[in-house]
Amino acid sequence: MLIDASLPGASRPDAPPIATISEYLGVQTNNVAEYTGVIRALALAEELGARAVDLLLDSNLIVEQLHGRWRVKDAKLIPLHAEAKARLGRFGRWSAAHVPRAQNKQADALCNEAIDRVQAGTGPRVVVTRPK
Repeated sequence: MLIDASLPGASRPDAPPIATISEYLGVQTNNVAEYTGVIRALALAEELGARAVDLLLDSNLIVEQLHGRWRVKDAKLIPLHAEAKARLGRFGRWSAAHVPRAQNKQADALCNEAIDRVQAGTGPRVVVTRPK
């Protein structure tokens, strides 16, 4: 989900998003899912014209890898990390910070919506909500 940081209350855990993505990825590791979410969010932020991004992630591993403090050892994550870093390089400024999962409830809800769609038989399609 994307939140406009210039709006009042943007730092609140329940801040209203300007756009969201809900996508079923199948059976994946949490790290693959988190990197995929980062990549999708960065693509949408770029499409919406963002010049800077602040990522709030509940995976400390991804945060540390994006900042270059930890190596990417898992072969499945290497291409995802490379794509995320390439996309981050297109922004004038970026940051990534770890937040507890309890502060990321809206993102978890989007994940659950995607799983519910598949279980209901409506398919794993991507649902993107953009500003009107």
